[in-house]
Parts: sequence; C-alpha cells; structure tokens
Amino acid sequence: MSEPQKTPGRRNYRSVVGVAALFLLGLLATAGVKSYRDLKAARDLEANLERRIVESEARIRVLTEHVRRIEEDPLALERLAREELGMVKPGDVVIVLPEDSDPPPDGRPPDGRSPDS
Repeated sequence: MSEPQKTPGRRNYRSVVGVAALFLLGLLATAGVKSYRDLKAARDLEANLERRIVESEARIRVLTEHVRRIEEDPLALERLAREELGMVKPGDVVIVLPEDSDPPPDGRPPDGRSPDS
C-alpha cells in the first residue's frame, strides 16, 4: 500500500502552529529584554541610593562632631557666636566698616572731596 497523502488542512494546521510558536517566542524575547532593562535601571538606582546613604552618613558624622565641639568647648561656642551671629562681649569695642563700593567714575573719594584738597 502507498502512504497516506497529507491533506491540505493538516499542512495549514502546522503552518499556523509554527507561526504561533514564532510569535510567542518573539513576545518572550521582547519581555526578556524589557525585564533586563528594568532590572538594570533598578540596580543603577540602588547603587545611586547606596552612594547617597554613604555621603549622608559621612555628613552626619561631621555635623555630630561639630555639635560635640560646640557643647564641650566654650571657646568654640564663643567663636561661633562672634562669627556667625555678630555677638560681642560687654566692653568690646565694635568697629563697623562700610561696605566696599566702587569709587565714583570721576576719581573723587567717596566723601565727595576733590583729590587735591
């Protein structure tokens, strides 16, 4: 006997299954690439956050030491009060200097006198 001939319907079925399988493989590949990009972005974000945490912890240590010095060293507290707040001790002489300004364009001193007087 001879082999049964393949029917056109069966050949179409295999083509449809093959195209569907290729389509599904394409979808899986696309999803895999997107997942990889998302994972890389999440890892980059994590590394950035860890770096910021280390920087913040270092800044906290510096500020904690600064607070400790102010609390324990009266001279440091006095210096800070004088420099930052402009405070003075009773009996100190305060000299207030005018703000620097550009000289007038005619060459006269800021008090308005002529240069030869």
